[in-house]
Amino acid sequence: MTENIDVNTVAEVVQVDPNALDKFMKELPDHLLIFGVRVILCLLVFWVGGRIISLLRKIVRKAMEKSKLDPGASSFIDSFLKAVLYVILIFLILTSFGVNAASLAAILGSAGVAIGLAIQGSLANFAGGVLILLLKPFVIGDYIEESAHGHAGVVTKIQVFYTYLRTLEGREVVIPNGQLSNNSLVNFKGNHTAGCLIPVGVSYDTDLKMAREVLIGAIEENPYVLKEKGYSVNVKEFADSAIVFTVFCHFRVESYYMAKTSLLIGIKEAFDQEGITIPFTQIDLQIKRDMV
Repeated sequence: MTENIDVNTVAEVVQVDPNALDKFMKELPDHLLIFGVRVILCLLVFWVGGRIISLLRKIVRKAMEKSKLDPGASSFIDSFLKAVLYVILIFLILTSFGVNAASLAAILGSAGVAIGLAIQGSLANFAGGVLILLLKPFVIGDYIEESAHGHAGVVTKIQVFYTYLRTLEGREVVIPNGQLSNNSLVNFKGNHTAGCLIPVGVSYDTDLKMAREVLIGAIEENPYVLKEKGYSVNVKEFADSAIVFTVFCHFRVESYYMAKTSLLIGIKEAFDQEGITIPFTQIDLQIKRDMV
């Protein structure tokens, strides 16, 4: 089916005002100026708002210090307050920039599901932080060891999404709160000492009483061993190639690895002085040749 098209009608539809481009070019500098002023004002408002947020956080921190609130709870509240205040500040800046508040709320509402899926890990960490704050499985200053990856250290900060540990080597480990709340952990709960169990093997021709006295002497001479916590040296077993002693003592947590190394070196040097052999596995290979 063929329709007749009125050429004049089409021409009227597509006709463009020849002065429109000139008008746009003349108004462009004004629009750019207004836009630039708005951007500068937004940056200025963000800067001033950031200073106000810092001041409010400082006031809240001092109030929490006076109330003797738990340091972990104080750190959590401070980081949560910071996040909330910055969200409010950005929302106010967007609305002052001309973004309709109702439209912005509608957009955020419609995108809520997608945002929830995208940040579900962060939400789990936030929930974990709340549980840590309420149940207090550990507080700042505790030495803990988590089971998921074996990280251990002193808790230095508990924030909204993450907890910070300082290891014995001085490294900072950042662990998601969700991981800490969903897995088992060991909390030494203010106990700044740790027990150390060291197996030591001696050959079967060794005088066991003398070997035990040498081990006790190595413990007594070691400056890292906490003698007041007690120690023990006992025969554990008759193994395939050695008689195994177990040496148990206590060190301070912050010097654990250095102390253990020092004690092992001391035991080896004491054995060398007394001629005591630490056996090691050996394989004797015998080749039999058939006589022709």
